[in-house]
Amino acid sequence: MLGRVKLFDTHCHINDQKLAADLPNVLDRAEKAGLCGMAVIGCDWRSSLFAVHLAEKYPQLVAVVGFHPSDSHGLTEEIFADLAELAALPQVKAVGEIGLDYYWDETPRDVQRKWFVEQIRLAKRLKKPIVIHDREAHGDLYNIVREEKAGEFGGVMHCFSGSWELAKEALRQNFYISVAGPVTYKNSRQLPEVVKNCPLDRLLIETDSPYLTPEPYRGKTNEPANVFFVAEKIAQIRGMSVEEIAEITTANAKRFYGI
Repeated sequence: MLGRVKLFDTHCHINDQKLAADLPNVLDRAEKAGLCGMAVIGCDWRSSLFAVHLAEKYPQLVAVVGFHPSDSHGLTEEIFADLAELAALPQVKAVGEIGLDYYWDETPRDVQRKWFVEQIRLAKRLKKPIVIHDREAHGDLYNIVREEKAGEFGGVMHCFSGSWELAKEALRQNFYISVAGPVTYKNSRQLPEVVKNCPLDRLLIETDSPYLTPEPYRGKTNEPANVFFVAEKIAQIRGMSVEEIAEITTANAKRFYGI
């Protein structure tokens, strides 16, 4: 089965040194696993610039640029102006990953909120969707999403880990739900319910590589080729074939990223 389906990894960090150092082999394994596309996600200025470079070089890649909440302390008005120019490039298909992270708390919460709002507004000016990171910040994050009408041009809740109730609120705000490796973990309790109930046309798959490696390779460095195992688990939960899930989620990814 592996390699006989067409998959799209909607969120990967092959611009991270853990994968970039072996990039030709990472891309070769992805192609052999059946990937027809990957979105390379920025977290700060360097990784965003690298994402654009990779998207220019490899036709199967698209770039997403932005500042992760934990890195938003590095944003200034000058850097933000440069980011706006970068985000306007045609190979940049979304702004992200942006949001709030109250787990690590590496950046003051008011700073996180300020730049989350500014990056939402940037995406709206550019009429591009957003890729959201939400960790232990549901209340503040969803309040901002509603107040800013953040889903006007589409968005995705990346690596979704919340309840079905929270997923329903995201769907109401015009967001996709993206599922990663944790859905394959034995202790995954809420995700199976989300996967079972989410409308198929709003479901995306990702690896978030090099993080969150799915079973059966948990504990090793993750890479885009492993998105197959996410699709396989979703197929099992939904009582569908891997081919069907691959076809649906790939079509969703292309629609989301405007490909």
